[in-house]
Amino acid sequence: MARDSCLARVTAGAAVGGAVGGAVGAVYGTYEAIRYKVPGLLKIRYIGQTTLGSAAIFGLFLGAGSLIHCGKSY
Repeated sequence: MARDSCLARVTAGAAVGGAVGGAVGAVYGTYEAIRYKVPGLLKIRYIGQTTLGSAAIFGLFLGAGSLIHCGKSY
């Protein structure tokens, strides 16, 4: 497979989006859990849900953006 193939670019975009989304989601989820005083172990569940949700959304959009950008040649 070619190094600059479209599939490789989309995969890399989704992976980077997932990493960035996970980091942002973890920070935001921690902030929200502390702000709204989520009790006990539910904080971990809340932070995890926020992290995974953000990672999925960021990964989806960065992967889609890479797919759209893949067809363009400059």
